[in-house]
Amino acid sequence: MTEAAEERGPQPGGAGQRRSNGRPEAREQHLGPVVRRRGQTLTGTTDQRLLESGGPTDFIHRDSWRVLRIQSEFVEGFGALAEIGPGISVFGSARTHEGSPEYAAGQAIGRALAQAGYAVITGGGPGAMEAANRGASEAGGTSVGLGIELPFEQGLNPYVDLGVNFRYFFVRKTCFVKYSQGFVVLPGGMGTLDELFEALTLVQTRKVTRFPIVLYGSAYWEGLLGWLRERVVGEGKVSAGDLDLIHLTDDVEEVVTLVTQ
Repeated sequence: MTEAAEERGPQPGGAGQRRSNGRPEAREQHLGPVVRRRGQTLTGTTDQRLLESGGPTDFIHRDSWRVLRIQSEFVEGFGALAEIGPGISVFGSARTHEGSPEYAAGQAIGRALAQAGYAVITGGGPGAMEAANRGASEAGGTSVGLGIELPFEQGLNPYVDLGVNFRYFFVRKTCFVKYSQGFVVLPGGMGTLDELFEALTLVQTRKVTRFPIVLYGSAYWEGLLGWLRERVVGEGKVSAGDLDLIHLTDDVEEVVTLVTQ
């Protein structure tokens, strides 16, 4: 390929010239770590595209731009949570009603954890999350809410003193694990189960080495634990010792002991 052809760039159709062996001439374009050839080459340079004041705005919907937004969420989350001190994450249903025994338990757990010197971290929503945040806040402790952008999300509950809202579930999950010394799981639905099994997987695979997981409410959780013992362990899908990673209790003081000892 001549120097003039190199300056003109790829010709319409993207096929390029062909060598004597019939293979297409591989004009290479280096854009940072990315190599583009033939029909994948772009016109102009990265600086030119950066400094253009006009043009289409569809770039903000591309995966490369999303990577930067993901990075910014990690930076914001890490920056906000780095100095909260030791924390315990408390999960539970957003549909738990104030005045119910489960709400009272969440409030008592949040209060007890705060009095033990731990920040209480929840998903920041209503129900059981609000209860735990309320208990921590009213006890003068650090009450943290890690919210998530959802079509039906109602925002952070009023008892959150330090809140971070996330776009991406996996960034939020990372912050839950990174800044918690353990999980307390109250009765809940799909989101609660997701967090529970995420934590179990991380402990089972030793991605985290010390991470107590406490289920509160034996009447609610015994059916799940029975199924895990009878079917999952019984059929050899996991080892019997894996269930030792889970602690079950109905006592608030024992919750605090199990996650802080």
